[in-house]
Amino acid sequence: MKKIILSFAIAALAAGGAVAQQQPVRQASAPQVQAKTGPAITFTESEFNFGDITQGDVVEHTFTFKNTGTQPLVIERVDVTCGCTTPAWTKEPVMPGKTGTVVAKYNSAGRLGQQSKAITVHSNSGEPVQVYIKTNIKEKQASSAKN
Repeated sequence: MKKIILSFAIAALAAGGAVAQQQPVRQASAPQVQAKTGPAITFTESEFNFGDITQGDVVEHTFTFKNTGTQPLVIERVDVTCGCTTPAWTKEPVMPGKTGTVVAKYNSAGRLGQQSKAITVHSNSGEPVQVYIKTNIKEKQASSAKN
């Protein structure tokens, strides 16, 4: 019986020594967002819907973006799909962690029904990014004359 207990004790000591020689395993912490090397553009929204508007209305929306990269972000140009949309954007470099804007002004004159317009943002972050404005244009009601 003593030999069996002694054998278990020696096995336990050997196993404990082997475990002690292993490197400690680091516990994974909460996932952290790692900034992309270089500039990176991240919009807070990719689409804005004006809802129903009346033909001839001029509406405007400001899209906000953040530079989630590690170097200054520069908007090189902003392309639109038609002359009905006029863009404006932050011209100065946006530093890492800071925000900038792209403003889309839309003129609904001469248009009716569902509309979806793409705004393509070209920057030094690499691939162009698209955001969209949407609306439903209703016909302007003729004003009634009172007698």
